[in-house]
Amino acid sequence: MANVSVLNMEGKEVGTLELNDAVFGVEVNEHLVHMAVVSQLANNRQGTQKAKTRSEVSGGGRKPWRQKGTGHARQGSTRAPQWAGGGVVFAPTPRDYSFKMNKKEKTAAILSALTSKVADSKMVVVDELKLDEIKTKKFAEVLGNLKVEKALVVLSDLDNNVILSAKNIPGVKTAQTNEINVYDLLKYENLVVTKDAVKKIEEVYA
Repeated sequence: MANVSVLNMEGKEVGTLELNDAVFGVEVNEHLVHMAVVSQLANNRQGTQKAKTRSEVSGGGRKPWRQKGTGHARQGSTRAPQWAGGGVVFAPTPRDYSFKMNKKEKTAAILSALTSKVADSKMVVVDELKLDEIKTKKFAEVLGNLKVEKALVVLSDLDNNVILSAKNIPGVKTAQTNEINVYDLLKYENLVVTKDAVKKIEEVYA
């Protein structure tokens, strides 16, 4: 089992924590990690693009001129695709881009992402993150003490003081243990996680 240092909010080491290999020491499956990211991005797509076909645009009910004898090419409607204001050929329609991964695949992908953070020494464990007031400057100082800039901060419980203090810092996102996902774990360079949050993650995934 891997051991990581536990830091306080001043950035000083106050102990060590033994990580569960079933969560933070699995074999990294890059294929499932890639699938999880693609799935999340695809599921976020609205798929609401729409254009009208010739059957949906208004007007064009009568034939613009008779079939023969005018010198013009024959036309059946002024709403055919070649006319200004006509319908679109093969117009895009709303569609669902989402696809599902099964539960075991999702879990394996998250564990792979967590393991890679530990292997790359990009995971910082803090004994606790507590602020007396909502203060962005104070939270920025804490991140400076921990020597991290862009980070996903994982909390064990809902803490509005910490969440709102971190909200306006570029490149920083807060999440609870039940909100972590592969995309965020890969997007943010560092993973800052409280000691209690580590225990909760291990309880869920071990």
